[in-house]
Amino acid sequence: MITTDPIGDWSWEITPGAAAARPRRSVEIAGAIRDILADHQLSIPSERADFTVRPLSDMRDARVNGLNLVLEADPLRAGTALSAAVAQAESLDGEFLVSLRARCPGFRWEAGVRHRAEQLFAIQVQMWGADHIEVTLETYSDAWLTQDTRGREQAAVYAGNAPRLAAALKEISALLGTAPVPGDPNRYATPTETGFEDPRTDGPAFDDSWGTFEGAARSRRLRSMIAPSEDEYENITDHPVRYFTVRRSGQVLGYVWASVGDNAAGYTPRTPAGDDAFEAGAQWLLRLREAHGEGLTALNALDWVAEHPPLPEWGSIAETEPAEAPSLDALEELPGRY
Repeated sequence: MITTDPIGDWSWEITPGAAAARPRRSVEIAGAIRDILADHQLSIPSERADFTVRPLSDMRDARVNGLNLVLEADPLRAGTALSAAVAQAESLDGEFLVSLRARCPGFRWEAGVRHRAEQLFAIQVQMWGADHIEVTLETYSDAWLTQDTRGREQAAVYAGNAPRLAAALKEISALLGTAPVPGDPNRYATPTETGFEDPRTDGPAFDDSWGTFEGAARSRRLRSMIAPSEDEYENITDHPVRYFTVRRSGQVLGYVWASVGDNAAGYTPRTPAGDDAFEAGAQWLLRLREAHGEGLTALNALDWVAEHPPLPEWGSIAETEPAEAPSLDALEELPGRY
């Protein structure tokens, strides 16, 4: 399963020394970690990064704000957008927080098949002046666990993926010269220096952490992208749902759905598609709001949005008739896996 919030994280703290505490060092570290992940197919092109620089005296002041920049194979090569942002950062005088956060697509193995996720890992490097660098690695997949986030055994998935993560963590620690500090136990899992604790030993924190939290996390992220409104259908239902698949350039971005038994409707993003799934979803939710404002029932709204989609850049619907899922929970699990 690919989650909206991290399954777990690891951090490393290093003291660079004044000679090494230049903004370019944050990019060098992120690039080296990305290369380690790539050696294990845990990161594949093209990774995207946000690079920001803020004075320690006023963290609201973004002196450099490079968003969604490509983390090239040679990220500091002259002519790249990231190298230009770094050059701008290095022209500044003063003490700064330099932050680089990279989103890494990668492969997870299941039943001998590779499945791509657009945010399998995230790398964050924060340089606090000349004194301190903190590196964090997050993962958004449960492929490293003996049980998935619904509490189901997945021995073959674990065997095909956990060793890759353990090897990468070991190599990153060798690169940085210090052992990782595993993140705190969370609703999904408990990180360790080599991966995760076996949830079968003491039992997971929740019997079904996916079912308990993932739907709400997706909804929060989607609705944070659009203004609040009272023109809304209910976003949960206990009834079966009908749905259309939203695709763009052959990629599934998500599913727009409506309940067959009450006035609920919404959009379920395909989390392995990453940010694109949520950005498109916000636009499909706005179309549902228009239908609600016209007084359409949820099922009628589903047909209406299929006939009146947002701009093509937000995906389209090819089916002439909706499919049906036995429950909203079943539909929400579908785009979390593939």
